Amino acid sequence: MVKGRDSAEIVSALARCRTAFIGVGVMSGLINVLYLTGSFFMLEVYDRVIPSRSVPTLVGLMVLALVLYAFQGALEALRSRILARVGAALDEALSARVFDIVVRAPLKGATPGDGLLPLRDLDQLRGFLAGSGPSALFDLPWMPIYLVICFLFHPLIGVAALIGAGVLAALTYLTDRSTRAPSQASTVHGMRRNGLAEAGRRNAEVLAAMGMQGRFAARWGEANRDYMMTQQHVADVAGGFGAGSKVFRMALQSGVLALGAWLVINNMASAGIIIASSILVARALAPAELAIANWRGFVQARQSWTRLSELFARIPAANDPHALPAPTESLVAEGVSVVPPGTQRVVVQDLSFGLRAGQGLGVIGPSASGKSSLVRALVGVWPPARGKVRLDGAALDQWSSADLGPHIGFLPQEVELFAGSISENIARFDPGARSEDVIAAARAAGVHELILRLSEGYDTRIGEGGAGLSAGQRQRIGLARALYGDPFLVILDEPNANLDNEGENALTRAIMGVRERGGICIVVAHRPSALAAVDLILMMADGRAQAFGPKDEVLKQVLRPAPAPPAVAAKPASPRAVAQPEPGGRPGPGRSKPPGDGGAQPPGPVTLAESA
Repeated sequence: MVKGRDSAEIVSALARCRTAFIGVGVMSGLINVLYLTGSFFMLEVYDRVIPSRSVPTLVGLMVLALVLYAFQGALEALRSRILARVGAALDEALSARVFDIVVRAPLKGATPGDGLLPLRDLDQLRGFLAGSGPSALFDLPWMPIYLVICFLFHPLIGVAALIGAGVLAALTYLTDRSTRAPSQASTVHGMRRNGLAEAGRRNAEVLAAMGMQGRFAARWGEANRDYMMTQQHVADVAGGFGAGSKVFRMALQSGVLALGAWLVINNMASAGIIIASSILVARALAPAELAIANWRGFVQARQSWTRLSELFARIPAANDPHALPAPTESLVAEGVSVVPPGTQRVVVQDLSFGLRAGQGLGVIGPSASGKSSLVRALVGVWPPARGKVRLDGAALDQWSSADLGPHIGFLPQEVELFAGSISENIARFDPGARSEDVIAAARAAGVHELILRLSEGYDTRIGEGGAGLSAGQRQRIGLARALYGDPFLVILDEPNANLDNEGENALTRAIMGVRERGGICIVVAHRPSALAAVDLILMMADGRAQAFGPKDEVLKQVLRPAPAPPAVAAKPASPRAVAQPEPGGRPGPGRSKPPGDGGAQPPGPVTLAESA
């Protein structure tokens, strides 16, 4: 199964089952010796019982054969149970690591089309180990023993068995060559198919509201047809070779039977050789036939092994660095440049600034200026391509995620809640969370009364993604989650995108609360109302810092009106001039600009971006 670069983690997980594999090997040897029971029973019946017409001898042989068959059945059942538990042990050893990869892969730009493919690969490996494929592989080394016994019966019978083994080996090789490429293509089409299905599930409302469901279903149907065609191709090839090997073995068994009869006719062998050699040749070739029948699962397991090995190498297990004290003083960005995972494009370039405990920073700028990319670097989601982000002088990569998490509160643009209760979501699913801490976070976010109005209060169950809540409710509960445990650094990305006036007032109080308790709060905003509680502003454009300083000074620059041409200013504005802005988003000649007072609150959600 192992080919190319293997993962030390997978090999190590299987190495822990070394004793089990040795036991399976020993049992396979005993089972294959017991497989000779039928051949020798028939040999003795034809050569001893029939000529002597001895019923006691027949009964004794029958009892002995039944006992041996019982041992054989018990050993096969035990071997199957051991292999199933080896698969379970592999899953237990790797499941946490695979889940870690599923979660971290999007942050590394290593997400396949089907984000759950690593879990399916682990299932494939476990299923293969628990199936009949490994048994066939353990039986293959015993084929030479059967061939030697065939030669002892008669050299011609041995030659016939050897030719049969060579033909089955060739069929096995052809099966591997013929199914490898279709199996890989099937995996690719399956990833695309599952990715489209997941995208459709996430965007069900958009598809239904905008009449896109039929067109999206057509795209999924095309991907599904490609997947089914490749699956059918693999099944046809594997099934064809499997049927061919089965028919060949049956024909060979009949041929050996005829060969045995010819030897008896020419007084070159005893009558028992006719049946015994036929059974023995069939048994000698059975492992190869079984391997061909299970080849499809073998190829899929080998591909799963390869993909997991590549992912384990690309996303190594996180180290457990030395524990650091809780940050309480500063956040510093030193020449930070950010490149989104999986791309080569620099979206934040050489940005530097510093914040002290109790300060609040507003990050503004037009769309695609790098604001959200910056905050992902500040919370450690995206490691900087250059530079460092430091908390109290320690770079973020000196913290483990588990140690850093309690000190950071993060509210992304798209708030995702998880299936569970409201209190569990606020407490970040901490099993040791105290009720008073959950309520304190909800009060700090101004969402306590809103939660109490829900059907079951804090115990209200919500669906995946926050199903059952409005966008504003999800955003406010997400804010409470960010504030849970009084983290030192709180970063809010467009926190008022779905908030009403009450929600914006609660947001302002929450930001002030973070600053008053000695934390640092960073707010990314397009609407100036979100900046009421900050004292510093960072203006970004094209991934660079354009201005940084006290809020009033920076906003006075950003919101300063452009001087209107005298000739145009003297004319009354026509309705057409007001309705049609000039290219680039700036107002046309007849449209008034917001006042230049830095404390003014320009109406409209895109005022800051336009002014930038």
